Amino acid sequence: MNNRLALLLSVVLHPLLLPTYILGILFGMTPEVVGISALSMSARVSLLFLLFLNTFVVPALMIYAFYRLGLIQDLHLDTRRDRRLPYLITLILYSLSTYLFGWQFQPISELAPQIAVVLGSITVSLAVVALVSLQWKISAHATGMGGALGALGGVILRYSDFSLFFPLLISIFITGLLLSARLSLNAHTPAQVSTGLGVGLLISIAAVFLYF
Repeated sequence: MNNRLALLLSVVLHPLLLPTYILGILFGMTPEVVGISALSMSARVSLLFLLFLNTFVVPALMIYAFYRLGLIQDLHLDTRRDRRLPYLITLILYSLSTYLFGWQFQPISELAPQIAVVLGSITVSLAVVALVSLQWKISAHATGMGGALGALGGVILRYSDFSLFFPLLISIFITGLLLSARLSLNAHTPAQVSTGLGVGLLISIAAVFLYF
């Protein structure tokens, strides 16, 4: 794969963006599953934007600040050493977001507890990636895509809601492209990519079946 295309895919499908993508699909196509069917479209968009701020903008700004301060050497976080502090801070921020959407943001906490379940499963996946990364460079991109596939596939299986069938097929195709991109960039080995995909997939499916 061309390196420019591989890098573009890695940026557009950055793990911090995947919560917004997956929740956007669920909000738009299966609002009843996530408990927001009573909300207007403008309210759903506002809610998604709030989630985008919490799950992408704030962590991304923190990571950029670490880079500017010289605490990390590369924004791509290609080394295990560079990953430690950003992963820790992102884990704290995602844990806080899970708490806020699960217990503090009324009436969303009561109407749509599934949002906190999605955020919580992402937080657990991130915790696993962070711990494994202390000794081994597991793929965060693959973990994120595994989580997305698990969420879509889990909802289809749990609720027999086949409106997500085509988004799932497209996501599978995109996952293949992204994993190829990570391997093409020599960012990971096949084992690191496949392990990450499995971790995200299993945690996400378990969250849907146990808590949705």
